[in-house]
Amino acid sequence: MEHPCHSCHQAVEDGVPFCQHCGAPQIRVATVEPLLASESAGPEGQSPDLDAFPTTPHVSQVASPIEWSNALPACALAAAIAAVLMALGLMVPFLAVVGAGFLAVGFYRRRNPGVLIKAGAGARLGAVSGLLCFGMSAVLEALALAIFHKGAVLRDKMLEAIQQARTTDPQAVAMLDYLKSPAGMAVMTVFVLIFACIAFVVLASLGGALGGILLGRANRR
Repeated sequence: MEHPCHSCHQAVEDGVPFCQHCGAPQIRVATVEPLLASESAGPEGQSPDLDAFPTTPHVSQVASPIEWSNALPACALAAAIAAVLMALGLMVPFLAVVGAGFLAVGFYRRRNPGVLIKAGAGARLGAVSGLLCFGMSAVLEALALAIFHKGAVLRDKMLEAIQQARTTDPQAVAMLDYLKSPAGMAVMTVFVLIFACIAFVVLASLGGALGGILLGRANRR
């Protein structure tokens, strides 16, 4: 088949690269003209409105650092409530200590309504409230022992617990005999206090983490 030459309009066979009459090339490559700045600009040379392009809003929420000047009073109030409830026998220690951590987060958010508290920050608030609760409970228990003279009753209960551990091992028997002595009772009391302090901090931290998870949702959008 033939087609006319674009230069001299003479008939040229298909597939021939050059015209046999004028030598004009017959293979043409179509190019795309670059977009002129005047075409991309708006009317009267104004720049295009970037607000017309769709954008996806992205809101980032970052947990605020704990302001301990406000956090310590909140933790102390929560610890005092838990310690009084335990001293009066109105709540079992496990729930009271966990509740102290939860209340510490709630009181702190009430003092700082705009902050975002996550589980980690709630656990730290709970740990502080648990430590304070342990100290307050120890003071209240010491006052109760001094006022009501229950030291002998407590010692008898500890001796009864030791005597219930029956064993025939000579080393274990020697250890039990040592614990029955005044020095052994003092050592056992120290270990009990250390264990109780750790338990208070751990349980209150769990309550604070729970408070951060549940109460922190109120700040999310």
